[in-house]
Amino acid sequence: MKLHTDPRTGNTITAHGEGYIAINGERHETSLIVQPESIDSAWNVTDNSALTSDHLQQLLATGAEILLLGTGRRQHFPSLELLKPVIMAGRTVDVMDTSAACRTYNILMAEGRKVAAALIIE
Repeated sequence: MKLHTDPRTGNTITAHGEGYIAINGERHETSLIVQPESIDSAWNVTDNSALTSDHLQQLLATGAEILLLGTGRRQHFPSLELLKPVIMAGRTVDVMDTSAACRTYNILMAEGRKVAAALIIE
């Protein structure tokens, strides 16, 4: 799916589909954390079963106000044990399928919000 972009606002998700996400037109085929000013492609999550509390700690470490978790083709809520770092930090993370997370990220980023999206690419 192609998405409309505003290149003046930072890293924009320009397309996504099965097995990839394009950011500013550059194709990524592994899970990552994207923020308006950075891309962390070292977020090594292959699917929901590989998600650990350390991965959520990486998302927290971004310092973003709004945290999004795209869980692949389907929405999958992590267990409370996995969410422990987020809860202990007094934060929340919005969980949705990766497609919805891409759209939500673009909207929030275009509004100038401090957002980070951890996106599982299946």
